[in-house]
Amino acid sequence: MNKWNLIINVGRCENCQNCVIAARDEHVGNDFPGYTAPADANADSPIRILRRVQGDAHMVETTYLPVMCNHCDEAPCMKVGGDAIRKRADGIVIIDPDKARGRKDIVKSCPYKAIVWNEELQLPQTWIFDAHLLDQGWPQPRCQQSCPTEVFETLKLDDAAMAEKARREGLKVLRPNLGTKPRVWYSGLERWETCFISGSVSAQVADVVECVKDASVALCVGSQKVAETVSDGFGDFRFGGLARGSGLYRVEIQHALGNASGECELGESVHLGEISLVQVQNGVEVT
Repeated sequence: MNKWNLIINVGRCENCQNCVIAARDEHVGNDFPGYTAPADANADSPIRILRRVQGDAHMVETTYLPVMCNHCDEAPCMKVGGDAIRKRADGIVIIDPDKARGRKDIVKSCPYKAIVWNEELQLPQTWIFDAHLLDQGWPQPRCQQSCPTEVFETLKLDDAAMAEKARREGLKVLRPNLGTKPRVWYSGLERWETCFISGSVSAQVADVVECVKDASVALCVGSQKVAETVSDGFGDFRFGGLARGSGLYRVEIQHALGNASGECELGESVHLGEISLVQVQNGVEVT
């Protein structure tokens, strides 16, 4: 059977908050019997945008990550909530607005923090994939409809087809180690999960310090070269996809104008700043 899935393109999110606003507009004060009760304007939003800033000036990278109910096939909330939570045949998880009343324990059951508490109604609530709209024939939920940068893609596929699409396109889910089997997938999630090492290559030419283009830059761990690249027209280079807290790295730079090296201990992303090339002749630096 075909089931609903949502793909989120991480690199496209600009934190405009349109998806958050659309969800609030759809649900605050609006009752959808059988789906959800009216959302509380004072409660947290079930869709939120997380922010991660990496690097230092002048190489800073900001990444935004939309997070909402993952509509997991092995949903922890269902194990806690019992008959107060149901999973539809099309994959959507619904918290019953009557049976879940007073069940604040359901909020704590979600490892993604995607269930919010409606204090006014004493009710746990989440993003319901706008199931009430999909059941009316809408092709997509409000978050996708309102997004100007096409962060979201909604599709209805059987599990085998979705798994093949995920494999082919490198889609990932949040915290796969939990085994919750989310139906919300992410494209470009490595931007959120990994780190980079960057720097800028310069050299003194006559009396002017110039950016160095096409310098050969190698990234090394111990005596092993693990990656290589070349500097761009601004002298900048960047190595991405590195694991957080992965230890000591060294960069080795070579160019006709000279050589240089630098090292860092990688916890979060590191910008090495300006690295000046040095000419060496017969083992002596040329100044």
